Amino acid sequence: MGRLGVGLAVGCAMAACIVAAAMVGKRVSKRRKWLKMVKVLEELEESCDTTVFRLKQVVDAMAVEMHAGLASEGGSKLKMLLTYVDKLPKGSEEGTYYALDLGGTNFRVLRVHLGDQRSAILGQDIERQPIPQHLMTSTSEDLFDFIASSLKDFIEKEGNDLEQTSPRRRELGFTFSFPVKQSSVSSGILMKWTKGFAIEDMIGRDVSECLQLALSRKGLDVRVAALINDTLGTLALGHYNDEDTVAAVIIGTGTNACYLERADAIIKCQGLLTTSGSMVVNMEWGNFWSSHLPRTSYDIDLDVASPNPNDQGFEKMISGMYLGDIVRRVLLRMSKQSDDFGPSSSKLAVPFVLRTPLMAAMHEDDSPDLSEVAKILEEVLELPDVPVKVRKLVVKVCDVITRRAARLAAAGIVGILKKIGRDGSGGIASGKFRSNRPSRMRRTVVAIEGGLYTSYTTFREYLNEAMAEILGEEVSSYVVLRVMEDGSGTGAALVAAANSPPEAAADTVQLQ
Repeated sequence: MGRLGVGLAVGCAMAACIVAAAMVGKRVSKRRKWLKMVKVLEELEESCDTTVFRLKQVVDAMAVEMHAGLASEGGSKLKMLLTYVDKLPKGSEEGTYYALDLGGTNFRVLRVHLGDQRSAILGQDIERQPIPQHLMTSTSEDLFDFIASSLKDFIEKEGNDLEQTSPRRRELGFTFSFPVKQSSVSSGILMKWTKGFAIEDMIGRDVSECLQLALSRKGLDVRVAALINDTLGTLALGHYNDEDTVAAVIIGTGTNACYLERADAIIKCQGLLTTSGSMVVNMEWGNFWSSHLPRTSYDIDLDVASPNPNDQGFEKMISGMYLGDIVRRVLLRMSKQSDDFGPSSSKLAVPFVLRTPLMAAMHEDDSPDLSEVAKILEEVLELPDVPVKVRKLVVKVCDVITRRAARLAAAGIVGILKKIGRDGSGGIASGKFRSNRPSRMRRTVVAIEGGLYTSYTTFREYLNEAMAEILGEEVSSYVVLRVMEDGSGTGAALVAAANSPPEAAADTVQLQ
């Protein structure tokens, strides 16, 4: 081989080495980027850790904050609002009752027929109506005249038979899902509007009075017997079906809880008189906060960017409104660490583009190649051709966020049980924990409603699992989580039945 041949051979060898080195370098770089993504997941898992020890700290914090909120106005992040409801349906009510459910851009009118045996809802009629856009910013008279007219049309469709058998004044329960300061079972002052409503002349006025005046203008002999929120409706429906129901929780787009409290434990209203010695308290638990909650940088960023920073901290960690966006924020950080997600997508930077139902669909994708995950990443986040190994990371992120939310929700529920002495520890009184010796357990039912629990199987399983872990096998056997449907509608009619005069309602229950 001549000099030329040797030179060519050396050149080829050098080129091959350069190519090989470049390929190795590329693999090493890609590996480093992949490990960075994995590290993001590992850090997330660590910061979202919910050991039983930590959950029990959250339980104790919830119980203490409940006591503080009952002791004085502003004494806790938990508002612990009085509902003035001390009578709940027990299942022996009979007759026909009505309900209005106004919670957003739609409202519903319901008629519920009750028998005289537990759970004997003989039938119900429901009509849904959209609220015209202009009425959301008009006047209180315009809004409530529209609602009263809809109720009048609904009643006129009843037919002659029902009219003849129901000569008495009609009793109505009104579910009004806006911030209200309750002043009695059937009255409350609107504190502010949310959800796109902005009717200035309503602020500071009695909601029930506005509706009652509109009903009178329409010539309707209907009495607003109860003004409630959806959580109280869920409790009423639960108690109607099972008298051991002592609390209700909604875990859906938003979250809240209410429960039965002894009147003498409501210190901020000394001398509060009830016929039963108890009252339903609306916790507004979405605003609960404790240093024991496992908060991440993603939670902080979400809170800062929200319309209500430093508010509703618990809700932002456990409710359906926010879980999808927390996952999106984690995926955005991962995408900046590696090009495994493909070309950068501007959609990934859009807040709330990944809704929680889509997140749940990815989380529960059981196809071999995670095809549903791939579909959502492509169609919603504009991330096509994401490799299977990255899809698996996405599923894991969904799992971490969902598991944390469900377990914290479980800790919140146990916190309520601890406050009322139904967790096996004896509860909390006068700001001090009672003896740790197990108390005699009673069967305890918590009514639960909301799509996050009822429709998201993995969330429900994680929550139930955490309840058992926190309470222990023996105590958890006494606690039942019972799914309810339509507390905001049927529940409102039931509260009206329980709080109507004897000639209107067959029977009511005194809370024990």
